[in-house]
Amino acid sequence: MQFQQLQYFVAVAETRHFTRAAELVHVAQPSLSQQIKALERELGADLFRRARGNITLTDAGEALLPLARRILADADTARHEVQEVAQLRSGRVRLGATPSLCTGLLPDVLRAFHDRYPGVRLLIEEGGSHDLVRELARGALDLALVVLPLPTPSPALTTVELLREDLVVVSSPDAPRPGRGRRAVRIADLEGERLVMFRHGYDLRELTVAACRAEGFEPEFAVEGGEMDAVLGFVRAGLGVAVVPRMVAARSGHGLRVTPLARPGLHRTIALAHRSDVAPPRAARELQRMLLER
Repeated sequence: MQFQQLQYFVAVAETRHFTRAAELVHVAQPSLSQQIKALERELGADLFRRARGNITLTDAGEALLPLARRILADADTARHEVQEVAQLRSGRVRLGATPSLCTGLLPDVLRAFHDRYPGVRLLIEEGGSHDLVRELARGALDLALVVLPLPTPSPALTTVELLREDLVVVSSPDAPRPGRGRRAVRIADLEGERLVMFRHGYDLRELTVAACRAEGFEPEFAVEGGEMDAVLGFVRAGLGVAVVPRMVAARSGHGLRVTPLARPGLHRTIALAHRSDVAPPRAARELQRMLLER
């Protein structure tokens, strides 16, 4: 009994027509008929009652049909599982993340993933949460690390909270301490401080500006428009202070003074997002697991 013969048998059983079955499995009708006859000889029983315009299953055919379907389904599952394993040897993951997460969270996780799956290509796209949500929706990314709440909530995305991160104030060690030298800075203490501010569309910019306005003042910018590396460089040069994630400050602390924010402080919630209607590829699901278990 051959696997191909079972495919042909099921096709005839479902279409009740040899010609249509042959078209369904992309084979010439005489070849399909020959294989069905060979299967019947192998089994020692007729599987179909053949009458002009009327193909029906015999009792033997009725007994074989559910078994054949199960064998074909198991074979399809086996093929899928092998392909999934193969993806972990040579696949790719398209991951979007905000620049601060590329600096703070991702390096250690991506190194561990690369060590385990060296054949998988990692394609990283940096951007704000708004841009990353758009790229996810159009299928350009498999996963994205975004800041909650999303700027434009989308029912087409599934988000899983990953971590809640404190924000801190960084300044140059050569400049006066922010907040008049207090060990913890209040948001209100940033009034009158010259801030090094991120570009428009950057999640940290909106969060910081909103916090200052909630305290009743408009923040003053010394320089604005940079990405994370530029902002940290400007702070080191003494141009002003900046509010950044604690992980970024810890990883980039050389040449920076780090001052925590007094309670209740500022926090941001990081989530892992993917499309709800499409399951991420196996390699992306493995990276997702490592991020959630980090």
